[in-house]
Amino acid sequence: MVRNVSLNKASGLLQKGQLALLRRRAMRAGVWFRRLPKIDRVLVDLTIRITKCVRSVMLAKCLLSVVGKLEGLLESRFARRVREIGFSLACKYSMFGLKMGNSSSKSWAGDLDYARFLAVMKINGGPP
Repeated sequence: MVRNVSLNKASGLLQKGQLALLRRRAMRAGVWFRRLPKIDRVLVDLTIRITKCVRSVMLAKCLLSVVGKLEGLLESRFARRVREIGFSLACKYSMFGLKMGNSSSKSWAGDLDYARFLAVMKINGGPP
């Protein structure tokens, strides 16, 4: 999610408070020391200590990479399955509905509740 964000839009993510909040969430979840490499931890820690807001493009790219890793590690197993399985099935069914002439099926591809339903049905071995 963060990898696709442009640098101008990501400036809010790379402020001292946001990085500290992300570090605290990672520590509470137990992924800060176990799953994140030391160089990434040091980069975030030093950025929090030294800067208020990141202005360097190179530092911002490195931090966005670390933030992307952390968001992937903090995402729950169910949320990952909804993203991978549910939304892909929702897109597939949406396209099928459009081909069948149902114009309202266009909104199915982005519907979170529908994607959750499809993911649960797929995980539990149901029809989808």
